[in-house]
Amino acid sequence: MRISHTPMLAAAVSLTLTACAGLQQSTAPAGDDNTAPATPSAEQARQFIADSETKLDSMAQHVNRTYWVYQNFITGDTEALAAKANEELTAELVRMAGEAARYTGLPLDSDTRRKLDLLRSGITIPAPSDAEKNAELAGIGAKLDGMYGKGEYCRSEADCLDLGQMTEILAESRDQELLLDVWNGWRTISPPMQPLYERQVELANQGANELGFRDVGQMWRSQYDMDPDDFATELDRLWGQVKPLYDALHCHVRAKLGEQYGTGIVPQDGPIPAHLLGNMWAQQWGNIYDLIGPAESSSGFDLTQLLNDNGYDHIKMVKTGENFFSSLGFEPLPETFWQRSLFVQPKDRNVVCHASAWDIDNRDDIRIKMCIKINAEDFQTIHHELGHNYYQRAYKDQSALYQGSANDGFHEAVGDAVALSITPEYLQQIGLLDGVPEASGDIGLLMRSALDKVAFLPFGLLVDQWRWKVFAGDVGPEGYNDLWWQLREKYQGVAAPVARPDDAFDPGAKYHVPGNTPYTRYFLAHILQFQFHRTLCEIAGNDGPIHRCSIYGSEAAGERLNAMLEMGLSRPWPDALEAMTGSREMDATAILDYFAPLKDWLDRQNAGRQCGW
Repeated sequence: MRISHTPMLAAAVSLTLTACAGLQQSTAPAGDDNTAPATPSAEQARQFIADSETKLDSMAQHVNRTYWVYQNFITGDTEALAAKANEELTAELVRMAGEAARYTGLPLDSDTRRKLDLLRSGITIPAPSDAEKNAELAGIGAKLDGMYGKGEYCRSEADCLDLGQMTEILAESRDQELLLDVWNGWRTISPPMQPLYERQVELANQGANELGFRDVGQMWRSQYDMDPDDFATELDRLWGQVKPLYDALHCHVRAKLGEQYGTGIVPQDGPIPAHLLGNMWAQQWGNIYDLIGPAESSSGFDLTQLLNDNGYDHIKMVKTGENFFSSLGFEPLPETFWQRSLFVQPKDRNVVCHASAWDIDNRDDIRIKMCIKINAEDFQTIHHELGHNYYQRAYKDQSALYQGSANDGFHEAVGDAVALSITPEYLQQIGLLDGVPEASGDIGLLMRSALDKVAFLPFGLLVDQWRWKVFAGDVGPEGYNDLWWQLREKYQGVAAPVARPDDAFDPGAKYHVPGNTPYTRYFLAHILQFQFHRTLCEIAGNDGPIHRCSIYGSEAAGERLNAMLEMGLSRPWPDALEAMTGSREMDATAILDYFAPLKDWLDRQNAGRQCGW
């Protein structure tokens, strides 16, 4: 399962999936001396917005094309061109956001007010207006990105491992000492990042201050159509709804790992050592299903084998995903999608293989970029990525600043909700399965899903919890690493397998930290996808358990989905949520409904065990 999408822009801004609202550019109104009037008016604010949206199209297309070329033809030249485009965009965004701030005290109509707020708060890492500091910040972002991308662990001069190789070892090996060595090895890349990250925080907070925010964390939280502090409270409420399910899963996983490695390595009254969970960051646990899954339950089929046995290639994989959306009533993908997307890893050049969905021109030039493998994971990922593309196309008629998702969690949630419909029933409908397995296999299927989706929830929450405290100055550089592991233990019940020094800077070993990609979107997406799925299943007439529901073939469900998608960012997210679900409140109980049979099974397994940490 994919839980992130490579941004089209580098560290200075996060132009994820599309030239998103809040990241666009504008031309400030100017007087005869090319300076803004001292006392702005509401009419000038409206003109400023109009100029901003006009300039958006040309700048966004240029940056999108530059980054598309860079990620598909990685050379020193394309890297330099992308960095230059990023620096120019950042400077323009800073100027434009500062200008938007001048109008915030005026009596304005709601539409103008909303667009001004998007412009003011939409920069991920706001640079100070000082040109030298802006250039310094851009340089830091490029260096951090490069340090991560080039990271490797050399056990000897002739034995160096990159992240992909280490990821495979953590997923497949059951040798505790090897796992520990590789886990430690990857974290040797991050200590040199810390001085750069400290300076980046300092500069970015200066930029946020100039835009009227206390710090960058408050600026990020202000993008959610509610008071920033209330938003933090809302996250705690959602986590409280799902925590009992996570706790039950954690208890069972810890017990099984204790059987595998011994309770001396996995104490049964404490957090789980992070290197044993099958993932470099212990954020998803699906790779250890063989140790955890119920012996009495099997999924009854191997989707990877089915795809290969039925002659699927990369094009047939994507065509199948397109057919899913066509069955809901959506128009086929444009011909340019098939001409311009990247489906197969080229043999003659370096590319960024991380799956991503692109909207080049904010109209019809939508694409995906993947190095597709014929396996179950990529089959799901294709359905997910196409969810982003259909969302992008649905809101193309919105004005430029509204061409984005209702909040950043919605874009991820739509793709994930679609992927939830890849059920045995769906696989039977498209001819990959001759029959639907018996319900006895459901616990195995649910466990596989929970080890990724439920296990991810606390990690999805804590990454930004750490950053918000760092941005706010609640902790200094000497406490960065200690705070990271405090939060890992508090939310995940996961601990470092060995003592970590203060200067280890383990957060830097997770791409989204040096890459400056906000992470709360992924927590929200994991909540919203189940809420969306439950509603769409109800509309599709599903009368069985929602974990067996597929909306494939339901034009009624497609119509409801599109009603939300085409709103884009034009309305506050509660309005968009209401258009989809009938509720204005995010609700994690859909996760509990989906995994209810698994929760009952876990409770039986955990009887007599000491749970918690």
